[in-house]
This record gives sequence, C-alpha cells and structure tokens, in this order.
Amino acid sequence: MVISANTRVESLAKSGINQIPKEYIRTQDELTTITDIFQDENNQQCPQVPTIDLNDINSDDPKAREKCRHEIVKAATEWGVMHLVNHGISGDLINRVKAAGESFFDQPVEEKEKYSNDIASGKIQGYGSKLANNACGQLEWEDYFFHLVFPEEKRDLTNWPSTPKDYIPATTEYARQLRALATKIFVVLSLGLGLEEGRLEKEVGGMEEQILQLKINYYPKCPQPELALGVEAHTDVSALTFILHNMVPGLQLFYDGQWVTAKCVPDSIIMHIGDTIEILSNGKYKSILHRGLVNKEKVRISWAVFCEPPKEKIILKPLPETVSEEEPPLFPPRTFHQHMEHKLFRKNNDTLNPK
Repeated sequence: MVISANTRVESLAKSGINQIPKEYIRTQDELTTITDIFQDENNQQCPQVPTIDLNDINSDDPKAREKCRHEIVKAATEWGVMHLVNHGISGDLINRVKAAGESFFDQPVEEKEKYSNDIASGKIQGYGSKLANNACGQLEWEDYFFHLVFPEEKRDLTNWPSTPKDYIPATTEYARQLRALATKIFVVLSLGLGLEEGRLEKEVGGMEEQILQLKINYYPKCPQPELALGVEAHTDVSALTFILHNMVPGLQLFYDGQWVTAKCVPDSIIMHIGDTIEILSNGKYKSILHRGLVNKEKVRISWAVFCEPPKEKIILKPLPETVSEEEPPLFPPRTFHQHMEHKLFRKNNDTLNPK
C-alpha cells in the first residue's frame, strides 16, 4: 500500500488491514517501550500525575488560596503536567464541545476532506494527517482537525465545520472560558516565580497578541498498537496546553526516567506547561516529554488547545529575575517561530533532550 500525503489513518483502519504499513512502524528504541495502555492505566505502582482542585484558586480565605496556588506551582515544577478539577468550565459546555468534535469525525472521510489543509502551500488550518517531517521519517497513527479559536477577530470561520450546527457556538464559548482560565494559571505561575501577577501573561502576548489554537486529535483503532504511536515523544512549544479527551487512555509522560500513563480523571482538564513557560522560568517550570499510545479496541479523541505567544514579536529567553550567577540562562534567545523551527529540525537522537 502506497502512503501519500492524503492517506487518512481512519481510511487505513477501516480498510480491514491486519498489519500496519511500514511507514507507521516505530524505531527499535521506541518499540521496546510501547506497552498495553489499558494494563498501564490499571497499574497502581506507577507515579500518578498530580490532580489539582482549582476550587480555591481565588478564595477569600488566604490559607485555602495559598494552598491551591502552592499545589499548582509544585506540580508545574516537578511534573509540568496536571489534571485540573473544579476548573469553572461547566460539564455541559465540555460535553457540547466533545459531541461537536465527535460528530465532525463521525462524518465520512469525503465530507471531512472538504476542510482539508495543505501544509505545502502554507494552509495549516483544517483537516489533516501527520506528514513525515520528523527526523526518523515515520508517520503517526492519527488524523486531526486544527484551527485558531481565539482571539475571535483573528479566526477564519471558513475553516470551521458547518456540521454539526453546535460546533461553532460550543467551541467559541469554550475558547472564551479557557482563555479566562489561562489568565488565572498565569497569575499563579508568575507569583510562584516571585514576579508581579500579570508578568507571565504579558510576556506571552497578553490578551491582544496571545493566540489559542485547537487541535482535535483522532486516533483510530490500530491492528498492531504495539508497533505504532498516535503521537511521538515531544514537548509542547506553547505557553500552556489544555486537553480534553473521550476517557480512553493514551497519554504517557516521561517522568523520572520512565514512561508513565496518565489515568483518566472524570471532569478534568489536563494542563501541560509548554516550552515557552519553561524558557521564561529558566527551567523552573517543566515542559514534560509526552506521547500518545493507540489501541485495538477503542477510538481515542482528544481536544488540545495551545496557548501561544505571537510568532515574531517577542523574544523568548529566561526572565532576568530567574537568572543569577548560580543559575545562568539555560536557553538562548529565540522568537517563538525560531523555537518551533529548532524543534522541527532537531536530530532524532535528541528526542529525550529536545531543547
């Protein structure tokens, strides 16, 4: 079977194949670490991704507020990823966002192709599948839908699905509420570095320049999940990433020298610290290496929203307050665009040290 840039993983998965094409088979080093995701999720011996209750993030009780903020900073420092519960976004809205995304992907591939992107011509928004632009040249077992969701005046609604009808209103409202949640997190992370509460938000573009991009990841059932990855090991280039999923496990974090499976926590939003915040904090906050596994039994879908600084306007480098003789700058100055280019073309043997 010839794999072209327009081959959709969903079409492969539904074609009745028993073996995946060689383009999807991971490197030998990776294959030794790919495990059964359902067994992993039930393993109680592994370290657990922290779950943070945001109920008291702005509490009038100083002790409760400080406890909550301390837990966020601790998780950002030790893990760089956490489950957020009581985050203030209603279960009804989250269910609408998920239902809209699932309905889009439930359509025939031919319908989805009407929204296809064209990376070669620079049209990155839309429906697509991962191109082999990584160092090892392998493909990922994933289709996706990608578009800018905030600020609203920067959106191009021609890229948004007209079916289902609730896609645009649900996704629009979710982006608004997530943007407000991001501000609360930036305040806590700023205070955790001893900075004024508005500092980190300002450094990543503020309300005017920071953009939110949504990527709905669709991981079809895979006949040989022990040979494939939904998403290969990477760190996020964003400032923050917020993730919903359909309660099918798949996310793994490289923590303390081993791959740890994130359990599915009901009503939670997963939050990653991205490279942008790791750089600004001079490494105090961690951008953790992570990947996605696939399985034979269930389709997995996740909704990742990336909070990103403007591509060229800001130079990303450790803030002066985070640097000293004892703690020199760990990262060279780069624009966000330069950082993305650096990540894209890094050698494959740098995967576990990707900065």
